[in-house]
Amino acid sequence: MKPLIVAIVCLLTAACVPYAQQPDLPSITRTALPDLPPEWRVAQDALGDVEVGWIARLEDTQLEALVREAQANNRNLLAAKSAVERSFALARQARSSLFPALNYSAAAVEGGRLADSSADSYSAGLSLSWELDVWGRVRATRNAAVYSAESAHADYVFSQYSLAAAVAKSYFLVIESELQEEVSRKSLDALRETVRIVRSQRELGAADAYDEHLATANLASGEANLIQVQGGKRLARRALEVLLGRYPHDRLATRLDLPELPALPKTGLPSELLERRPDLIAAELAIASAFSDLGAAKAARLPTLSLSGSLDYGAQRASELLDTDNGTWSLASALLGPLFDAGLRRAQVEAADANQRRAIADYAQTALTAFQEVADSLDQNEVLDRRVAALTNAAIAQNRAFDLARLRYEEGETNLLDVLTVQSNTLAADSNLVAARRQQLDEWINLNLALGGSWDTL
Repeated sequence: MKPLIVAIVCLLTAACVPYAQQPDLPSITRTALPDLPPEWRVAQDALGDVEVGWIARLEDTQLEALVREAQANNRNLLAAKSAVERSFALARQARSSLFPALNYSAAAVEGGRLADSSADSYSAGLSLSWELDVWGRVRATRNAAVYSAESAHADYVFSQYSLAAAVAKSYFLVIESELQEEVSRKSLDALRETVRIVRSQRELGAADAYDEHLATANLASGEANLIQVQGGKRLARRALEVLLGRYPHDRLATRLDLPELPALPKTGLPSELLERRPDLIAAELAIASAFSDLGAAKAARLPTLSLSGSLDYGAQRASELLDTDNGTWSLASALLGPLFDAGLRRAQVEAADANQRRAIADYAQTALTAFQEVADSLDQNEVLDRRVAALTNAAIAQNRAFDLARLRYEEGETNLLDVLTVQSNTLAADSNLVAARRQQLDEWINLNLALGGSWDTL
């Protein structure tokens, strides 16, 4: 009974688990960061709770369907999901070490000399083994695995958000390429009309070969530009199809205009970002896992106490196998402690301590990057809003200038080079406006992603 008494004493002692305590994460993470401002200085009028469902706010049913398709079929996301499932399986594996391991055995043997009758034997038994977690090493290992799995899950959630943003931006790029093709075709039609006018005027003696060659060269450049735009459109479509998990056939059809830009989302407070963004939550959980790893490494330097027992039956007849007279039992406890390991365990503690400090530094850098992303995106949304307004005015004025330049050329009041220069500027103005409108939507998506708002309304 002595081993049993020892085990009971150890179980009572194990109530004090010095290396399995959960770290005070809020105090650790806040200490690692600089002082946070009470609000975003570039968004004084956008305070309020961060909203979810930013994809739905674009009011584009095709985009919503594409995002859900990508969430279900994107191979990178599926791989990340499998990695999360593996992490939780490893956590359950680590948890199993907290409990006794119970095994059974059974055997039947027939044998004897060739001239005599056979001698049979039967045996059955149960065996139990259990490492008593006196110092909390097993619990610390379990905690580290659980925190690591939860961190992987938070990273997976952020991957879902990032994938939704990537699909939306790729979708906008495909639409922009359609609009850029339309701009190029419009410019090409104008260039063809210019060539027709020049040839007509040459027949009348109002233009020479120089004008005709100049107009023809610009027409060829316009055709080359259209070919390049069409190639970019095919690349954009294939990129989106791969994000969706489809074969890149270049067969995806989208709407032909960019969706309306919603109002800027509410930003919340900088301090709330730490509790909302999944990648920051993952980094915080990585700190907790590192603390638990350090606790396990420290506890590994202390002795381990294990308990084992067995119950065995043996008989020459199967019917007599479970007779109590044929049974034996044993119960044992064992103490095992490190005596000399050439500094192995000390090095493991030092490595775990360094990993803990690295996790804290990684968290701080991730948080600072997140704050920068929000501040930059708020700033760029304002910049792009003003830029789109200016480019809209520029495109309107440039198109009017081109109409006037062509009319003046037909009337002989200006030369062809001036007309072609104005036309080139008109093409650039129209193209820049389309690109800026797409960039505006991209930056709106970036802001929602930076704020940690979910793309899904569910």
